[in-house]
Amino acid sequence: MQSSKPTHVRYLILLMLFLVTTINYADRATIAIAGSSLQKDLGIDAVTLGYIFSAFGWAYVAGQIPGGWLLDRFGSKKVYALSIFTWSLFTVLQGFVGEFGMSTAIVALFMLRFLVGLAEAPSFPGNARIVAAWFPTAERGTASAIFNSAQYFATVLFAPLMGWIVYSFGWEHVFIVMGILGIIFSLVWLKVIYSPREHPRINEAEFKHIAENGGMVDIDQKGKKSDGPKWDYIRQLLTNRMMLGVYLGQYCINGITYFFLTWFPVYLVQERGMTILKAGFIASLPAICGFIGGVLGGVISDYLLRKGHSLTFARKAPIIAGLLVSSSIVACNYVEVEWMVVGFMALAFFGKGVGALGWAVVSDTSPKQIAGLSGGLFNTFGNIASITTPIVIGYIISSTGSFKWALVFVGANALVAVFSYLVIVGPIKRVVLKEPPANGGVEASGKLSQAHS
Repeated sequence: MQSSKPTHVRYLILLMLFLVTTINYADRATIAIAGSSLQKDLGIDAVTLGYIFSAFGWAYVAGQIPGGWLLDRFGSKKVYALSIFTWSLFTVLQGFVGEFGMSTAIVALFMLRFLVGLAEAPSFPGNARIVAAWFPTAERGTASAIFNSAQYFATVLFAPLMGWIVYSFGWEHVFIVMGILGIIFSLVWLKVIYSPREHPRINEAEFKHIAENGGMVDIDQKGKKSDGPKWDYIRQLLTNRMMLGVYLGQYCINGITYFFLTWFPVYLVQERGMTILKAGFIASLPAICGFIGGVLGGVISDYLLRKGHSLTFARKAPIIAGLLVSSSIVACNYVEVEWMVVGFMALAFFGKGVGALGWAVVSDTSPKQIAGLSGGLFNTFGNIASITTPIVIGYIISSTGSFKWALVFVGANALVAVFSYLVIVGPIKRVVLKEPPANGGVEASGKLSQAHS
């Protein structure tokens, strides 16, 4: 590292996080775009489709704590590269389930979605860990918002493409194309990603800027690997009111996300009578607004921080305002004109984007010893919604014959998240853990404390 004008290698790292998260969410959304055609071909009902949608979530949730530990143990670069390659391979294989009989195809599809979820488990804890290492505190909100906004960009970029592929070639080809793209990207990842101290293109000025302003530059330093999941650390996080409020908020925010990732294209086809080709393009419009809102939320949060507002206010204000706007999704039940339906969906997704600052909060609050594990725990709670949301909506549609109460359910999630951040979370601070007693030693006294980030 030579001392001179600061380099901007951290922006290259952020670009890689943005691209990998775009591929990540596109691979999650393949099943939604293919869903209506797949449902017809395999002869499955709404409840069965809901369970297939949820298969990803069961494994994704189960893999969060092990995935976070793997990141802390072996570092972000290797674990994440393996994760990308593996989930992409399982995505490709989904394109071949149609070769089996109906019942076998359903089981195979469920299992492959399950394996995609397991392989993707380290991805978002990895993102939060890399952002914590590469970005100073006052840049972290924007960086987290940018990688998080890739979920909307994935829909903007790939929903029309995937809709066209399904329309022109059949649903099987969506999985094959997207999986191959991910396999190629896993090789690019290995060439570009390093820790700040080891990156060949960073200079001393940029390294000092990161290190002196809150960046956790030695998070992957050799010789500082954890031996295994620190269950006492997890217990301390689970008894911390602030973290529990953040976990509840993320669960509700993800409830909104997983409506859009699973049932939204089906809603457009079955409730609003669109073709899958049109639905693919229409689904991209709310996603554009979500992308804009997602970036804007992080920019506003960091702007408030630079203007001298507290970390608590700077993070909470966009979250609460955005989620209140997101509850407007319920208005779709009261309009018939197509452009108004799309308009309210776009407004709801914009608000959800502004409010989706949970990963910035995780980077601000994660204990330094277990940044990966803390992100994994946060994502465990958040992604329980990836299991419950598709199933609950499947049962609502099956029992009522329409999406009206499903949209009420999605809107209610936004309001519960607002309550959590207003009432439960309290001040947002870095969690400082007590070290568990070693070798039978006496445990240090004192309660779990928090220190400002």
